[in-house]
Amino acid sequence: MDTLTCIVALKQGEKVFIGGDSAGTNSFSLKSTLRKDPKVFIKKDANENEWLFGFTSSFRMGQLIQHVFNIPPIDVNDQKDLFAYMVKKFIPALQRCLREGGYEGKREERLFAGTFIVAIKGEIFKIHDDYQVATSLQNFCAAGCGEDLALGALWATKNEEDPQKRVQVALEAAEAFSAGVRSPFTILSV
Repeated sequence: MDTLTCIVALKQGEKVFIGGDSAGTNSFSLKSTLRKDPKVFIKKDANENEWLFGFTSSFRMGQLIQHVFNIPPIDVNDQKDLFAYMVKKFIPALQRCLREGGYEGKREERLFAGTFIVAIKGEIFKIHDDYQVATSLQNFCAAGCGEDLALGALWATKNEEDPQKRVQVALEAAEAFSAGVRSPFTILSV
């Protein structure tokens, strides 16, 4: 079952909040199931760094990332340029995991997977289905079919001081206007 969904990430100070909905929706018939397994989770690497993930696209991809993926260690040099680390170390390791897990696909001679948001050390990265690493000039981003609705809500609540409330409102806006987004919502922070 695909995840027509909404994932929202927001950085405030040194903390990052990621929230997501619970819908598992078939993109062809729009059959929807509320899932018990969350689309947002925290995973530790070998150095005990806490990584915060929120995924779209497929529960299989999220399951592989949560339960199989070995996050490459971040060394001292990587901490100086986390974006380069994501491109040079994180993505190749992710591709191996998804390929070995039977999830990676090929379209027009290009490899693809799914879209997710990941946060580490106070930074937010959006990984697109073609494995590009994106960062926003804003302190927030979103993914999934409710993305535009959530981005509008995050912008409209920019004066709200409670980051968890902003993420909640963004998810509620996506649920109100998108058939692929359903509560309950999971919101975590690192």
